[in-house]
Amino acid sequence: MSELKIVIIGAGSSYTPELIEGLINRAAELPLRELWMVDIEEGREKMAIIANLARRMLNKAGLSVTVHETLNRREALAGADYVCSQFRAGCLNARISDERISLKYGMIGQETNGLGGFANACRTIPIALEIAREMETLCPDAWLLNFTNPSGMVTEAILRHSSIKAVGLCNVPVIMQKGVSQLLGNSADFIMQVAGLNHFIFARQILQNGKDKLHDVIDEILAGNDPLVPRNIPPFSWPAHVLKGLGMIPCAYLRYYYMKDDILKQEIGEAGGEGTRGEVVKALEHQLFEIYKNPDLAEKPKALEGRGGQYYSEAACELMSAIHNDKRIIMHVNTRNNGAINGLPDDCAVEVSSVITRSGPLPLNVAAFPEDTLRLLQLMKNFEQLTIEAAITGDRHTAWRALVLNPLITSGTLLEEALAEVLEENKALMPSFH
Repeated sequence: MSELKIVIIGAGSSYTPELIEGLINRAAELPLRELWMVDIEEGREKMAIIANLARRMLNKAGLSVTVHETLNRREALAGADYVCSQFRAGCLNARISDERISLKYGMIGQETNGLGGFANACRTIPIALEIAREMETLCPDAWLLNFTNPSGMVTEAILRHSSIKAVGLCNVPVIMQKGVSQLLGNSADFIMQVAGLNHFIFARQILQNGKDKLHDVIDEILAGNDPLVPRNIPPFSWPAHVLKGLGMIPCAYLRYYYMKDDILKQEIGEAGGEGTRGEVVKALEHQLFEIYKNPDLAEKPKALEGRGGQYYSEAACELMSAIHNDKRIIMHVNTRNNGAINGLPDDCAVEVSSVITRSGPLPLNVAAFPEDTLRLLQLMKNFEQLTIEAAITGDRHTAWRALVLNPLITSGTLLEEALAEVLEENKALMPSFH
């Protein structure tokens, strides 16, 4: 098996030690030769801290891997086998700005949903397409594993506007899978099938020993035992009529849509107290990097579990290994629909359970969604596609058309003012609009 060159774009992320741990645990499956860490000037110091920790972790594991640090993305991409994209355009300050502007105009402030998701996409998609174009030239056979948020929209933009091999990834279905395992007595002997859009998925089936355990799991959740919620989302309870009425399990991010007013009140209260989620994460990241600096630290610290993206990197390494070794296991990824969800375009990106092969994901067909849920999925897909178009063209009319579709967005004068403020605040980060 030939040795691999793996590139991490956004290597200064606090999640990177988990990615290193995943590569170490799979050293026999993913024979790593070179690990290239890439970031921008603002992330140079964090990348250096992470690179030194990575070297200590690899040395402790007895692995001879060369770790490079660079601000030159093209240098890193040349001849790469796998590229992990985990950058945050505008860093955490841009996320905090999105959250504060959203709340100011009476909207939920969240990095992948609503106005914040739109702003994040408009900052991120042009950069993601630059990376894709560089890969077309410098490593055309490489796989891009995208867990840069908003993962679904970024992945769709790449699939539509480049020729590279790309698949998107999110930790939410992984957390749901682990939660279901816990409710089934820590069993790994089951298949969970999910379908929808990124941060907008539903568990449709939970199959174990020839039986669908979905409704048993729903009963457990309604009884107050819900381990399917990511740590970055405050504890909440689904109203019984939501789960019973849907007959499937929505991911935790769907609370923004099914419980919008309740969540908005909660976020306003949090913003006036310990701060928005972005502000909390910024403080946590500061603590993590102080831990990472410790020259005696040679493993992923437990404190990293406090970040909301727990299992992102673990899932990325498993996906990399599944492709590289043609494992043909089922994972939940963002890929082309190709008929998996009836009622959505075949060429759009969806998040579905897929068989992972050397040729990429093969999405599994799911039963038809109820009409009301399908209409919501179609609406959100229209929002995503118009957002992608706005991000690329910088057309404000297209931006407005996208935003008025989204159920989390207000309308009229408030929307005009909020959009104007987002674009002004992101003048340097959204050049296509200016």
